Amino acid sequence: MSKAEDGRLDAVQAALAAEHAAVYGYGVVGGRLGEERRTEARAAYDAHRARRDALARDVRDLGGEPVAAAAGYALPFSVPDSAAAVRLAAELEDRVAGVYSDLVRATEGDRRATAAGALREAAVRAARWRGGSVAFPGLAERAGTPTGQGPAPDASDTATGPAASSATASPTA
Repeated sequence: MSKAEDGRLDAVQAALAAEHAAVYGYGVVGGRLGEERRTEARAAYDAHRARRDALARDVRDLGGEPVAAAAGYALPFSVPDSAAAVRLAAELEDRVAGVYSDLVRATEGDRRATAAGALREAAVRAARWRGGSVAFPGLAERAGTPTGQGPAPDASDTATGPAASSATASPTA
């Protein structure tokens, strides 16, 4: 496998790991969210599950073994109520957008178009949860790096870092 192919596989694996964390995180969101936004959480949960499944197929297509979901993920902050659940949902979407921005950069063709679509969807969901948008979705977390763009997180970064969030596998748990 060439270095470029390795880079594509790594970026797809990172996106898969982020989707595992998002699916898990939406379990916490759904469990703490008020009834008025539970349908929105369910739609996001379903969208992340579908992206996760598609990315697992992409990893196999690239000759890799899909990274497995972690048994649990560390929340970036306590989620005792509905307001915190909304903040967590926005954070999850921001983190997923960041990983998809890396995937856009690492791929081309149909895979790049799909990654750009996923980035756009995550940015829109984050804006809805937050009630506003950011200038460059997916790049905010890289602001602290010298070039403004950090490396794509590997599965262990996503599984244990703040991108990881949650307590259950279902948004209504």
